[in-house]
Amino acid sequence: MIEIRKKLKTIFGYDSFRPLQEEVITKIVAKEDALVIMPTGGGKSLCYQIPALVFEGLTIVLSPLISLMKDQVEQLTQLGVDAVVLNSSLLPEEYAHNFNKVKTNQAKLLYLAPESLFKEDIQWLLKAVQLDCITVDEAHCISEWGHDFRKEYRMLGALREKFSSAVCVALTATATPRVQDDIIKNLKLVNAKKFVASFDRKNLFLQVMPKLDPFSQTAEFLNEHKNQSGIIYCFSRRQVDELHENLSRIGFSTKPYHAGLGDGERAANQDLFSNDKVDIIIATIAFGMGINKSNVRFVIHYDLPKNLESYYQEIGRSGRDGVRADCLLLFSNSDTAKINYFINQKEDAAERHSAKVHLEAMVRYAEFDDCRRKPLITYFGETYSQSNCGMCDNCITEAKESEDITVAAQKFFSAVKRTGEIFGAGYVIDVLAGSENEKILRNGHQKLSVYGVGKEYTKVQWKQIFTQLLNKKYITRDVEFGSLKLAASASDVLFNNEKVFGRAEAKVRSSAKRLMIKEDYNEELFEMLRQKRRQIAESRNIPPYVVFSDRTLIEMAKEFPNDEFQLSKISGIGEKKIKTYGAIFLSIIKRYSDRTNITSNKPPVKTKISGAKRYIEVAEAFNKNNSIAAIAQNMNVKKETIIKHLYDYVQKKNKLNPQLLLSEIELKKEIQENIFAEFRSEGVGSLSVVKEKFGEEVTYDDLHILRIMFLNNQS
Repeated sequence: MIEIRKKLKTIFGYDSFRPLQEEVITKIVAKEDALVIMPTGGGKSLCYQIPALVFEGLTIVLSPLISLMKDQVEQLTQLGVDAVVLNSSLLPEEYAHNFNKVKTNQAKLLYLAPESLFKEDIQWLLKAVQLDCITVDEAHCISEWGHDFRKEYRMLGALREKFSSAVCVALTATATPRVQDDIIKNLKLVNAKKFVASFDRKNLFLQVMPKLDPFSQTAEFLNEHKNQSGIIYCFSRRQVDELHENLSRIGFSTKPYHAGLGDGERAANQDLFSNDKVDIIIATIAFGMGINKSNVRFVIHYDLPKNLESYYQEIGRSGRDGVRADCLLLFSNSDTAKINYFINQKEDAAERHSAKVHLEAMVRYAEFDDCRRKPLITYFGETYSQSNCGMCDNCITEAKESEDITVAAQKFFSAVKRTGEIFGAGYVIDVLAGSENEKILRNGHQKLSVYGVGKEYTKVQWKQIFTQLLNKKYITRDVEFGSLKLAASASDVLFNNEKVFGRAEAKVRSSAKRLMIKEDYNEELFEMLRQKRRQIAESRNIPPYVVFSDRTLIEMAKEFPNDEFQLSKISGIGEKKIKTYGAIFLSIIKRYSDRTNITSNKPPVKTKISGAKRYIEVAEAFNKNNSIAAIAQNMNVKKETIIKHLYDYVQKKNKLNPQLLLSEIELKKEIQENIFAEFRSEGVGSLSVVKEKFGEEVTYDDLHILRIMFLNNQS
């Protein structure tokens, strides 16, 4: 575990694991199979990347999309990890180069598509090396019960048997309990433990709006997110092209993405989006699977998704850096009818029924009038008991007082019953409204006693009333045909004077109040850092988020690090990135601080140490046999703050207890002496030079303590 945690910090730049990551990694390193269900942005990749660095042999990662493989390899390369990809997108010389790196044991991770796996050269290669880990990403594709079944995934069970000494880990962001069991069975996982992380992405703001004027609603939303990166999902290619054309015409930076475009144009548009040269990608569901762009700030569903799995996966492509992202769904019954039409074209009855069940769950979510996380998270088998998430439209909308809608409920129930319980909500509402449409007249329903008795409400209000009655389970809706039937509880309302309370608002919200969660960072400095990130990315031909995530830049613009040690404490900055980019970003922060006289965006922390003698008080506490960690806890500051005070103390030729300093590190004496020799020859100004020479043998924390020891000995 010491080695695992060291790699987490030195390579990936994180001080701690996210929920379940450490347990999963421990299981995999022990060569025990695992199924990992984590939401998009929850840190799945780290679960196999760290074991790959611990294992002596090769880890293969099976992934369905070329774009995903390219993205992952770029990010790992920036971290100093030897990772390669072998797929059809490579030039022959690139393929041969990567192939040879695997063959000569230079690569730790190999990314492959499932269909490439059984090619003769790949099979030969895997037999020629020590294969320690088989990783199956997007593992839900192996299940016919999943929303994205792919036949080529079914071959992977044979691979598991062929390389039985390798550990196998399956990962996905979306899998119902039934799909989870199917993955274990088809992959032939041995005694696999399930790790199911919470599906609650707390930084995603969930919002559903009635689809009244979708183009205007979208433009209004985009005006609130100017210069931000986002994705708009549409149902059809035609809709994608039209929306791209219309939004571009009024000044928004967009590109289309769908299967009707040529491979080259699709790839070019995706690269423009990944590299922040285009703000918005407008796409069908063909876009985004496995995209690892961390700074997507919003996702709009212009049309209703076919199922909650797709919806959850698509909104999960936003906010992967942990910063707030907004997810807007425009919902109309016509979208439901459109999806149903295509479902009805399916020849297989079981497939048709499964698609209807999925669609029904999606519609229930869109119509839900309580916290949106409840139906979304419980759908994936997780209990969600929070009453108000504070991050969805329903939870932040001012609660309207419920009114007695018993009479309206009785009218609706009567209309459902008298029309024979074979029609959908739209038809029943038309009857109540006294509509003269052809179908009602043909059925003779204009003669019913309930015909036209609901004119006191608009159709919009009746739709709201129906939704509440459905959510309260007074009515059930047939999955196959959408027809309504009365539940037993409706009889109590009709005949036993049971009251029904709800709302029938005269106006439908065209937009939801946005709950602004303002990050506490210096926005001017953040923008300067962001521009420098873009310049670096362009010069290196890599996406900006591969250099640093928005979250990392936000922390820089909050903490104002002024040396490599402080920079190493920023989330997402490991040793390779300090060496590659540290000086560049530190110089920007220093110039900004000098110009503005601002040195931090944090509010002052009240501690027991104050004034010019802080370092003396810290040193006195240390010399009284208190550890650095204990002093930090007692004074309510970070550990690195205490180390900085001790450094200031010895710089002024003061003396610390050398034995106490020695107890703060666990390095072998030989390594300590070698580092002291480096200090004597190179000085103590830059630790990155020393760190580069000693690699993973030492951490930056070790080096800072050793530097204090070195200066302490000199004094």
